[in-house]
Amino acid sequence: MMRPPTAAQRRVIDAADPVTGRIKGTDAQLDALVKRGLAFRHPRPPHDHFLTPAGHRVRETAEKAPERPVDDPPSGVFAAYVGGTPEAVDTGPARTREVHSAWQGLLELRRMTNPDGATDRPCGWERAHLVQAAALALEAAGHAPEAGGSPGYRVRATPQPEAVAVHAPDGEALRACASTLERAGWQAGEYTQPRTRSRYLLASPRRV
Repeated sequence: MMRPPTAAQRRVIDAADPVTGRIKGTDAQLDALVKRGLAFRHPRPPHDHFLTPAGHRVRETAEKAPERPVDDPPSGVFAAYVGGTPEAVDTGPARTREVHSAWQGLLELRRMTNPDGATDRPCGWERAHLVQAAALALEAAGHAPEAGGSPGYRVRATPQPEAVAVHAPDGEALRACASTLERAGWQAGEYTQPRTRSRYLLASPRRV
């Protein structure tokens, strides 16, 4: 039986980004986690390290911290912009690099957790975090979120299982969002809200 991670390794695992599984630590800590099969080094620059499915299980089963409110994410954790915020958001080069790294990490998570290793189809994590997953696909493709009075996309949860609503300022932007989500492995259909008559997308992660 494999020995449990050391206290230092556990701190690295516990601090992993819950969205992408990206971890940070000393070279020795990261190398040890890779050797244990709890992390892997991404082959592309900047060669970040990410938790493997086994590493995610260690993090989830041993997590003892009290739950945080939904609107109070842990500091330092990556979160895709879902749109609809009254304040402006950072869209500079550092944010662009962060989003790119998060998307690459998510593709690797697809490869490692989809039974057939497919990267063109959403994985279980995405189906469990629909709003963040759809928002990440849009932001990674260069779409701007609605923020600080500037037009853009908004991603919202819906009562329908495994579906999110995506709103955009006009029909052209909405169709562009649909095209991006379809390339990212989602099914997207355009609908009209009965009361406001505004158009929106209903998007679901594709299974096959």
